[in-house]
Amino acid sequence: MAQARRDLLLRVHRYQLRMEDLEDCYSQATLELISYARRGGVFSSRLHLGNTIEQRFLSRVRDRRRAVQGRSPMQAALETAMSLGGVDGEEIEIVDVRAELEKLVVLREDLRRVDGLSRELTSDQRLVLACQVGLQMSRDEFCRRYGWSQEKYRKVAQRARARLMRLMTSEEQPSVPLAAGVSEKEIGTHL
Repeated sequence: MAQARRDLLLRVHRYQLRMEDLEDCYSQATLELISYARRGGVFSSRLHLGNTIEQRFLSRVRDRRRAVQGRSPMQAALETAMSLGGVDGEEIEIVDVRAELEKLVVLREDLRRVDGLSRELTSDQRLVLACQVGLQMSRDEFCRRYGWSQEKYRKVAQRARARLMRLMTSEEQPSVPLAAGVSEKEIGTHL
């Protein structure tokens, strides 16, 4: 009965999933019914068996569709993944279409600058920013752990962000360097 209904059910429901997934769902449904029969389960007629196969198959199809549509992050990722072995075994080049190279380069450069400029902050300011950005620690947890008041935390964090911003903007707009040995004396040679 499972073999007789297979082609019909796969054709009728081909719009719901890829053929490989439909075959997998049908195999699962068939195995469930075989194990049911081995445990002593009986069907009243061939029609009953056919309807049961279809019901189990559709249940597996619905489960797979839910997994593909996002209930299972792994299944959703696998659905959008590309094969690494192209046609005829040729390798394909992997390109992240979401990546904007220029934007990534600018962000990485900004991150390097922040790392360098953060050394000019006080140790308390660095600690607060590290816990906010790196550890993503809440204010309450930070204050409990380090024995700070909420107000001290707020002020140190605010000053740290402001100072880091000033350092970033002052570095972006470099001032004209003074020549060595320049003084405010009168013009001319005073030997």
